[in-house]
Amino acid sequence: MSDTHKTLLRGAKALGGEPRDVLIEGERIAAVGTGLDADGATVIDVAGQILLPGLVDLHTHLREPGREDSETVLTGTRAAAVGGFTAVHAMANTFPVADTAGVVEQVWRLGRESGYCDVQPVGAVTVGLEGKKLAELGAMRDSAAGVRVFSDDGKCVDDAVIMRRALEYVKAFDGVIAQHAQEPRLTEGAQMNEGIVSAELGLGGWPAVAEESIIARDVLLAAHVGSRVHICHLSTAGSVEIVRWAKSKGWNVTAEVTPHHLLLTDELVRSYDPVYKVNPPLRTEADVMALREALADGTIDCVATDHAPHPHEDKDCEWGAAAMGMVGLETALSVVQHTMVDTGLLDWTGVADRMSVRPSAIGRLTGHGRPIAAGEPANLTLLDSAYRGVVNPAGFASRSRNTPYEGLELPGSVTHTFLRGRPTVVDGKLAPTPQP
Repeated sequence: MSDTHKTLLRGAKALGGEPRDVLIEGERIAAVGTGLDADGATVIDVAGQILLPGLVDLHTHLREPGREDSETVLTGTRAAAVGGFTAVHAMANTFPVADTAGVVEQVWRLGRESGYCDVQPVGAVTVGLEGKKLAELGAMRDSAAGVRVFSDDGKCVDDAVIMRRALEYVKAFDGVIAQHAQEPRLTEGAQMNEGIVSAELGLGGWPAVAEESIIARDVLLAAHVGSRVHICHLSTAGSVEIVRWAKSKGWNVTAEVTPHHLLLTDELVRSYDPVYKVNPPLRTEADVMALREALADGTIDCVATDHAPHPHEDKDCEWGAAAMGMVGLETALSVVQHTMVDTGLLDWTGVADRMSVRPSAIGRLTGHGRPIAAGEPANLTLLDSAYRGVVNPAGFASRSRNTPYEGLELPGSVTHTFLRGRPTVVDGKLAPTPQP
């Protein structure tokens, strides 16, 4: 007796196009068309909803092992599923640091056990994120986790020689170094973006050049070595210009932007509410507009959440003592709809490209970011784009609540998420057991 499950999505607007039926059989899409036979299938009426390939996040902090008070692989992947994600890349700044084959395999196995989305561990570039000695890059690549992306995120690989060696090493197996671009000497004591607001508030400034100088150096190093570099959470108009220049030379450079840098500005810091404290800091309105245009024209390759959960005590304190970071998995698609789709900068095909196709390609994931077509893996997300609602973190699947969007009305609501044909989210709520 076959246990192949069948689901028929009626009237889905694939990539925002004309309504179609999509038949899922087992782990794959069996057919896309009109008036498809629903024999033996679970039928879901999704008329008018946007159907996208499952979203892929290149930059997620799941905090496990070591900071399970903030998040676990299970709670983080639940939050991802609610946000429409079918795969996330788990950053290495855990305790212990994911700088060995053993730790990345632990995270990978926890992801497989959770069942809510695929978890691809990111390996540390240097031992202990200390920037002094290369971590076991080859061993992590050869592990069960099959690591292809390496990052000391949270810290910058600021030593040019170490960065060069890392780029040379990963070139052998088509890996990529994802750089947290922050020149440490230029950001000592920095609390927010350096500019008019920081001067008026008397808070230590975080200059744009601290990011831009590292990006400039690293695109040159990547070109010299002939390797791949990816720029994490790019945040300034100047950074956009450097990446645009590097790409015009044909260099293997990619970049991501976070949802919060597409929407929020440093003016919010006037509230002194630490929910707005983040690394890199919120920038100016001019930076926000430049980032949106760069995402639209493809200079910035993708949106990545930099989901950074913190327990309330790390945020409910004075600004100077507060941790940096924001949760972002459950609101990412809504913010992108608000800033990019509703403004006419991207259509839904563009959203699929920036939030699924390109991040999958950069991370060398197979099975994600694929076309919505017969024979393809059924990693899918459905969005009610007509929905409008106020963000209420009390209902988050994440263990943490540090969202900058609380009380803000945003568009779009993920109604269903499918991971290899199995529903992880149904009618906007987590499926109790996503695995067969």
